[in-house]
Amino acid sequence: MKKIIVISFVCISIFCCGQQSKEISGKMTKQELPFLWEAANVYFLLTDRFNNGDPSNDLNFERHIKSGKLRGFEGGDIKGITEKIEEDYFTDLGVNAIWLTPIVEQIHGSTDEGTGITYGYHGYWTKDWTNIDPNFGTKEDLKNMVEAAHNKGIRILLDAVINHTGPVTDKDPVWPDSWVRTEPHCAYKDYESTVTCTLVKNLPDIKTESNDDVELPPQLVEKWKSEGRFEDEVSELNVFFERTGHPRAPRFYIMKWLTDYITEFGIDGYRVDTVKHTEEFVWQEFKEECDYAFNEWKLKNPSKILDDSDFYLVGEVYNYGISSGQYFDFGDHKANYFDNAFKSLINFEFKWNAKQKSNETNFKRYSNILENELKGYGILNYLSSHDDGQPFDPMRKIPLETATKLLLSPGASQIYYGDESSRMLVVENAIGDANLRSFMNWEDLEAQKANLEHWQKLGQFRKDHPAIGAGIHQMITERPYTFYRSYNYGQLKDLVVIGLDMKKGTKEIDVSKLFKNGDRLRDAYSNQFVAVENGKVIIKSDYKIVLLELNEY
Repeated sequence: MKKIIVISFVCISIFCCGQQSKEISGKMTKQELPFLWEAANVYFLLTDRFNNGDPSNDLNFERHIKSGKLRGFEGGDIKGITEKIEEDYFTDLGVNAIWLTPIVEQIHGSTDEGTGITYGYHGYWTKDWTNIDPNFGTKEDLKNMVEAAHNKGIRILLDAVINHTGPVTDKDPVWPDSWVRTEPHCAYKDYESTVTCTLVKNLPDIKTESNDDVELPPQLVEKWKSEGRFEDEVSELNVFFERTGHPRAPRFYIMKWLTDYITEFGIDGYRVDTVKHTEEFVWQEFKEECDYAFNEWKLKNPSKILDDSDFYLVGEVYNYGISSGQYFDFGDHKANYFDNAFKSLINFEFKWNAKQKSNETNFKRYSNILENELKGYGILNYLSSHDDGQPFDPMRKIPLETATKLLLSPGASQIYYGDESSRMLVVENAIGDANLRSFMNWEDLEAQKANLEHWQKLGQFRKDHPAIGAGIHQMITERPYTFYRSYNYGQLKDLVVIGLDMKKGTKEIDVSKLFKNGDRLRDAYSNQFVAVENGKVIIKSDYKIVLLELNEY
């Protein structure tokens, strides 16, 4: 954990820019500030598209039919991610959590819905929740990756799909009627036509509302028997249902299979797919099982526990935005997915706010909402992702601005793989979301060195200072634009001062309401040390950004 300064202080109410601020003085000592999911810097990647650590697993289940552009497996795998963890690629970016697309076994066949032959490279077309797809790697690979990440202080988020199975193909029969519905297709007009339906054609919908006991699908029984693990799987299911008292309904089978990844590997959280297409109570039940599994893992692995953070659940409620507060409105029903379920939701609104409003307007508004309507919860901001066809900067014309807006905004941040390397989000001959999913452009890192360094400096500063994501925002001056963020955790205080769009050369910043004369500060962007004199600091650099922190001593 990051060493931080404890400030034993006396507060005197004063006013800065017309708003209340604090004057701080007192004795400083080194202490530790906990990791906060509300302020996390999350790196999101497609497992198949990031780094190929083991070319020997590139072809499985005879998936050899030529696919549409970027619609087949490209070779990325868990070993490739581990390589980059051990090389400190993520550490250098200030990343403290990695979110992977689903790694469970995908359908063996392919589909063609007008975009070309498509395989389940993205991970959202499940065939068997109990097994890792060999294209992604093995359970030993996953174990090694989690341990490597934890050794670097990085948390691992897997991706959970409970809403649907994979499509039906000549190799992947439909699941029994007791498990899934294949119609009607969702009309998205109200709650019922969004939840009790299939998302798209040929994507069977799990009957998550059902409490009826169901037998295992015959295709799973046959598969497990051929793999020699049928008895073990059934025995584990019996123990689960006996312990929980849940009916043997479809959703509880899947919850058991997903929580096994917690108890076996010690993953730190789940990003949950298609949340609004499933009843709210499902996520409350899922949270209960995840919490139980995480506590069981901690009890069995006391030496491997990173901290006392709870298991993290962040939900994808498509089109949810921070403006909605705790509720998502279907028109005829308002759903609260935070209610004893998700700690955080993905904020689909952020990219529009970033385009339309000034940094100060967004920073202040986000801070106020997170301190009030969403107090105790969080959001995950992003500017590009795997399925948002209107990213903030698809042609990567303003990578520095993208990093500044994302990494300095209140809330948690989600870097999409290639944001930091200007990986293009428009690909010739690609159709639809395939444009967003090209292989990571490692070959461009040297050419993108200046952009990468900007992402690294801001990312490391965010990681070191939870005040950026979880603290209270206050503007100091409008021109030049300077502000501070402060976060209190018991007796611990994290405080940073940031200047944006400043002139190159000599910069003078008023910190008189925050630090006392003689305090030694560090500009983390230019890596220089300055002392507070007459309530001000003077920074001389060729950069237009300043990241001030109290120097630790």
